[in-house]
Amino acid sequence: MNRMIAWFATNHVAANLVMGFSVLAGLAAMTRIPVQIYPDVDFPFIVITVPYLGAAPEEVASGVCDRIEERVEGIAGIKEMVTIADEGVCVVNLTLFLEVDATGVLNEVESTVSAIDTFPRETEKPVILLPDYSSIVMEIAVTGPEDERALKEIGRRVRDDIKALAGITQVALANSRPYEISVEIAEHSLLRNNLTFDQVARALRHGSADLPGGAVKTDAGEVLLRTRGQAYWGEELERLVVTAGSDGTRVLLRDVAQVVDGFEDTSQGLTFNGKPAALVQVSKVGDQNIQEVSETVRRYLAEAPSRYPNGVELTLWKDESVMLTDRLGALIDSGLQGLLMVLVVLALFLRPHLALWVGAGIPIAFLGGVFLIYWFGYAIDAVSVVGFIVALGLLVDDAVVVGEAVYVSQQGGRGQLAGAIEGAQQVLMPVTFGVLTTIAAFVPLLLAAGLIGQLMSVTAATVICCLVFSLVECQAVLPAHLGHRSARVPLGEFGLTFLLVVVIAAFAVAPDARTGTGLAVAAATAVWVAHRMGGLSRLGVAFASLQTRFESGLAWFIDVPLRRAVEAALRARQTTLALAVVALISAGAILSSGHLPFSPSMDVETDRVVASLTLPLGVNEEETAHVISRLTAAARQVQEELALEFGDHPPVQHILVASGSQPSFNENFSGTIKPRGSHLAEVSLQLSPSETRDISTQAIAERWRAATGAIADGELRFSTALA
Repeated sequence: MNRMIAWFATNHVAANLVMGFSVLAGLAAMTRIPVQIYPDVDFPFIVITVPYLGAAPEEVASGVCDRIEERVEGIAGIKEMVTIADEGVCVVNLTLFLEVDATGVLNEVESTVSAIDTFPRETEKPVILLPDYSSIVMEIAVTGPEDERALKEIGRRVRDDIKALAGITQVALANSRPYEISVEIAEHSLLRNNLTFDQVARALRHGSADLPGGAVKTDAGEVLLRTRGQAYWGEELERLVVTAGSDGTRVLLRDVAQVVDGFEDTSQGLTFNGKPAALVQVSKVGDQNIQEVSETVRRYLAEAPSRYPNGVELTLWKDESVMLTDRLGALIDSGLQGLLMVLVVLALFLRPHLALWVGAGIPIAFLGGVFLIYWFGYAIDAVSVVGFIVALGLLVDDAVVVGEAVYVSQQGGRGQLAGAIEGAQQVLMPVTFGVLTTIAAFVPLLLAAGLIGQLMSVTAATVICCLVFSLVECQAVLPAHLGHRSARVPLGEFGLTFLLVVVIAAFAVAPDARTGTGLAVAAATAVWVAHRMGGLSRLGVAFASLQTRFESGLAWFIDVPLRRAVEAALRARQTTLALAVVALISAGAILSSGHLPFSPSMDVETDRVVASLTLPLGVNEEETAHVISRLTAAARQVQEELALEFGDHPPVQHILVASGSQPSFNENFSGTIKPRGSHLAEVSLQLSPSETRDISTQAIAERWRAATGAIADGELRFSTALA
């Protein structure tokens, strides 16, 4: 390793090649690495869903759930089985052991459940799958028409238009009643036409169908025949022939029944700010960039008013990319602040030239880490960004140690190049083992199992990748730059460092990138003008005097107060050890007693408050509607109170009311069937961004809870954190 340091220091072209590779590879990786909300994880669950429409929960339990449990419980690899018998559906959730092959267990469960032949005849085909994470990026509320069919047609049109956009592949219409054509037959109509119910059902079954008619070979080629009789509209069904007499008379379906072309008789409904609405959900698939998906849909929404009839409004209800953008912004802000502190502190206590190259090590190691993350198949997401933020505080440590050792060696008279080599070699062992011990601390997280383990492994991998390139940079690149100084540096060493400080400070204090760019250009122009007028040289002289005082003060602090404190601690070894043990025991007691709560994951408040209502099964729709009205009235009351309290910046922007279901239930898991029924409802408040309001999401939820009061014979759950 000592030879490697000396070789790179004397061959600065090779060091520059390493630095160039790190920067270029990182920039190239940033253009290709997937950007998503959460990392891809494997869920050790299997969900079995068997619809049994019209059946009560007791019938579902005895006719479907019990029979699935009897057959499935003996399958190897299943750790836990939870069965839910709901109105019209049986759901069996299987939790698997972490070490088993989930696909193999899935195949065995599918064959076992498919072999059950004792289900009631009315049950539908079982749906068995491994849940997958479906990243819902955005939700758009469509309002306008009061008529349900017209509103749904507009919603379908919006869905199709968004799906046709470049880069958008998965769009769905949520919480809308399915189309249904019902045929209502009166007994007196059957008697009048001498028909039975089975005859009408048979006519519907056989008369509304498309059938292949074979093929006819001709001289021009083969002609395929097909009869087209499938009815898709109520008017087409009305013209269906039920029976025909020998005298040519025919009885049509409209003669014996009333055909209603409408919707399935469910209690589902949706209102947005008090208006009937349709909800369009846009999801990310595969390696699609969530920010690009969001930008594409936002551009579409900006142009939408000209596409649809007057009165139709498209409102962005939810955008999950905002959370990822905020975390990336926090990462950039932390990086700028850290880089600014490194430049200022090292320039004050050491030298501007050293501060410049030590600070450059942060983006070099960061970009190298991005390249490694992309190489190993990871993505930029909310979890890996946390790893970047953690690594940011570690990247500069080893570079500062190497830089300080080089400075001391050069100040001792070893010369520029020899001092850089000797200083880097002196701290080679502590720096290397410091990085390796930090990596060792994150390795257990890298090997953790379970859902939380998979998420923590992403953070650990991010930190380790950044630390690896940080070690390479401080041992191969930094000594070469500190060992060579050019006398023709633009603006001089101080001027260049000062220019970087003011440019970074401009971006750090600016509210957005555009403002930061403007401030940075203005600051750089001012520095250049000061250089041309000689003011920068005078400022450099003043800074050199200030730097000398700081350096002298630091040397005094090390030689006098710090040395005395260390010598006192060494003389009283037993007391020092006792104090350390007491501090360790106190920390453990605080944690174990519960005064400092522990959680493997952090609850992140969102800009939404969701109230999920669950009433007893079988409750009538009028009672549910009464509770929804009470919950909605309380929400409007809170909205009005906060609007008066905060004036021009009302915290509550929109209110979404869903009846008959809970749209936020497992909203990020594909393949799961959402429960439906007259006993379910959900009311959601869309809040203004947290950085623009002076009241927390939890505080708004508490005010809403207090305004609503207790709900008798029902469960009301308020949620403010990220699911």
